[in-house]
Amino acid sequence: MFSKILIANRGEIACRVIKTAKRMGIKTVAVYSDADRDALHVEMADEAVHIGAAPAAESYLQIDKIIAACKQTGAQAVHPGYGFLSEREAFAKALKDNGIVFIGPNPGAIAAMGDKIESKKAAAAAKVSTVPGHLGVIENPEHAVKIADEIGYPVMIKASAGGGGKGMRIA
Repeated sequence: MFSKILIANRGEIACRVIKTAKRMGIKTVAVYSDADRDALHVEMADEAVHIGAAPAAESYLQIDKIIAACKQTGAQAVHPGYGFLSEREAFAKALKDNGIVFIGPNPGAIAAMGDKIESKKAAAAAKVSTVPGHLGVIENPEHAVKIADEIGYPVMIKASAGGGGKGMRIA
């Protein structure tokens, strides 16, 4: 069990993690950008560290600033929340390299799950049921038509690196 965690997120997501951590007796550290200086998650946390300007690219997506905040406060682990750095292999690896626990999957699992083809192969190898279909890269439109003819219509086409349902098409 950790005595202190940092929440690398903002808003309602961070508030929920903070509430749960407090119920578990774990101290919390919030991070915030200029725009979130007076946000509820900052107020709720035991400690808060400013990590940059309002754009997420200058604050919540800055791995080095999150690690510095952990070192500054003594946070032993990071809960990424949802979005931002939660699915970034480089973030989980950087935390691990700095002796900070990532509350989530290990870097290898994040890498595998980020690629839909690799994640489906990993699921199949673990004998997890998956949606039937082609398990590989589709080279061009003609290749897609050939595969669809073999599978049968309708088919759904999904980008291998897409997330959140973006990029799905039905043919």
